[in-house]
Formats: sequence, structure tokens, C-alpha cells
Amino acid sequence: MTTVMNRLALARDISGLAAMPGIETSVHGIAAVCDPLGALYLPDAGLLVVSDLHLEKGAAFARRGMMLPPYDTLATLTVLAAVISRYDPKLVISLGDNFHDRIGSKHLPENFRALIVEMARGREWIWINGNHDPDGIVDLPGTSVDEMHYAGLTFRHEPKNGLQSGEIAGHLHPSATVRRREKSVRRPCFATDGARLLMPAFGVMSGGLDLGHQAMKGLFDKALLVAHLLGKDRIYSVRYGNLWG
Repeated sequence: MTTVMNRLALARDISGLAAMPGIETSVHGIAAVCDPLGALYLPDAGLLVVSDLHLEKGAAFARRGMMLPPYDTLATLTVLAAVISRYDPKLVISLGDNFHDRIGSKHLPENFRALIVEMARGREWIWINGNHDPDGIVDLPGTSVDEMHYAGLTFRHEPKNGLQSGEIAGHLHPSATVRRREKSVRRPCFATDGARLLMPAFGVMSGGLDLGHQAMKGLFDKALLVAHLLGKDRIYSVRYGNLWG
């Protein structure tokens, strides 16, 4: 998984981020760009998509008596701000599990709330409800919905079973492993067969589920499936049949 330090370093260097190439793809015939930091941009619609921010994950664990480093929200929002600065989208869609639990947005510290307010200024913002945060957001700009149909696509948190055309979803945190010589590398990835696309988790403390996992069964035409892996300095596109494991 891309480390917190690596993602923060990229986010701090906006000029460096702007020089990093995204990968052009299409979903249901609609042009899209997979960004190296884990966001998807639809240029024709001016639409930026992120998924599974899991904001306040550290705070949610602390409420349960398990201590994690309390830096995840700042790190994730810093990376998000960098991506928004790069594309200046008209609309942002966050595909669910925006917060790690039901009360995360209610208890969000004011300094983090102010960061989101500033990012949302002058643009629309849609929060898709996820299984971690089904009740929506509290005192933040934007609108909470269960799913959204926009620009010829359907945006939802959990992918529907079977092959779906025009769906962009999150929830499963797709990842993939490549092997070169004697070394294997596992990374979060965008996964698409051209009909649907699954987003990588954007939250810096979120893990990943391998594309070969049972939960992925039946979601893609594997003959067409490509994993766009998030590397340290670029995206690496690998066909499903060439993945390891």
C-alpha cells in the first residue's frame, strides 16, 4: 500500500504532482483519467471522484479503546486538497465510507471541518452514503445520497453483483500484486473492464482486497480487466492475466 509519507510528500509538491501522468481510460464509453493519488477525473463533466476516505479512522478506533496514530484525517485531507488543486473540478463525488463510523462527521474537529469547507468552496459536493456511515454527514457542505446517476454513469458505494455497465463504485478497496524477478509488489489499484470501474480506497490508512478475492467474483469480464496500480511516481497498468497471485 502507498505509504502515508509518500502520499504526503506528493501532496506537498503540487508542481511535482502536476507533472505526474495519469492514465487515460474510459468507463461505459466516457473518458476518464486515473490519477496517481487515487482519484478519478472525468474531464468532459468536470467531475472528480474519490472513494473510501475513512476520515477519523484513528478517532473511531480510539473510541473503542484501540490507539492508532491520530494523523490519518489530516494526511487524507492534505492529499485530497492536492488533487482538487490539480483539477479544479466543478463537482466532487465521494463514494461512501467518507467517515469510518456513524458519528465521525459529527465529532470532526473544527480545523478539519474548515479544510473541507475551503475545498468545497465554489463547487458542488456529493457524499454517497456507505456501510460505515449510512446516515450521511453533519454540518459539512454538500448533499448526502445513497447513489447518484450523472453524466451517463451510476455512482454508488457497493458494487452490484454481476456485470454492470456504467457503474463506478468503491467499498472493496481493490489491490493487485505484480512480480518482477524475485520481488513482488502489492498496490492499491483502479480496476476496470471498460464497463464498470472500482475505485481504490483514498484514505491513507485503508487496506486493500486483492482482485482475485472471492468478493470480486463475477464483477468483471476478466478477459478485459485491467488493474491501474498506484505506484510511487506513476500509475502502472497491468492486465488481469499478468498479475501475480
